[in-house]
Amino acid sequence: MSTPPSLTASNGVQALDAIRREKPELVLLDVMMPEMSGLELCNTVKNILGVKDIYILILTAKGQGFDKHIWESIGADAYLAKPFNSDELLEKAVNVLGVEM
Repeated sequence: MSTPPSLTASNGVQALDAIRREKPELVLLDVMMPEMSGLELCNTVKNILGVKDIYILILTAKGQGFDKHIWESIGADAYLAKPFNSDELLEKAVNVLGVEM
């Protein structure tokens, strides 16, 4: 089994640059990121740039107050509330990428 390459970014602007350059299949975004929030970044990718073939998973510490309508309206495919179960995150990634574990 080959592991897909991974990219990291320390802020939303770097993440946007990496997404534009690398066109990943799956992006994990924290709502609270410096320079550009995960919500702004997701909206930019999905709605402003019109990139529909990237699966975006929002990670948030605001699970209880995080309205499903918000992440759906900006084009996010799913979200996980922190603290989340790492097995659940891995399962979502495996399913999205179509890899076997």
